[in-house]
Amino acid sequence: MEPMLITDLPKYQQVAISICERIVDDRYPVGAKISARSTLASTFSVSPETARKAVNVLVDLKIVSTKHGSGVTVTSKSKAQSFLTQYQSVQSIQSINTTIFESINKQRTELDQMTKLIKSLTVQTKKMHHESLFTPYELLLTVEADHLDTSISELNLWHETAATVVGISHDDNLLLSPGPYAKFSENDTIYFIGDEFAKQRMINFFYPQNLKES
Repeated sequence: MEPMLITDLPKYQQVAISICERIVDDRYPVGAKISARSTLASTFSVSPETARKAVNVLVDLKIVSTKHGSGVTVTSKSKAQSFLTQYQSVQSIQSINTTIFESINKQRTELDQMTKLIKSLTVQTKKMHHESLFTPYELLLTVEADHLDTSISELNLWHETAATVVGISHDDNLLLSPGPYAKFSENDTIYFIGDEFAKQRMINFFYPQNLKES
């Protein structure tokens, strides 16, 4: 049989499992005297005390027996197999637990990274939005536009759209900071600032027919 991966177990348990593997593989057949504790210590490169504890475990499980002056005798192959099966199940459960905790830790790490990315995105979005408030939108007034030849104050434009007009361009002439009496004419380009919805509100204000058609 394939040797078990037992490096995480106490040394005496590793020795007990190794002895059982040899019993199951018939290298230590039932009835055979496998050796004295001191010889086992040398065979498995452990201290005599560790070998003694390993043998005591197997004696308690009736896998081997000991008699003073006769060494250690194998008494049950089936119990050795049961002992190995039990430890294989324990190792399997421990392996699953380890995998679960590794997965949880990985998810926590990924969640922390995702949280940092979301925070960074939020900061950048707020920064970009703040900066975009001072980047004027443009709107061309064609012949279809409403409110032509009407002043800014008459239109009550800011209250209607929350947009602030910062310039009006006509025939390559740009009027900056137009006062409340400035009027809009056909082919004017309006420059205005506002929040992210300001442009759509201005379009709806000057071209309400598009809104109705949609």
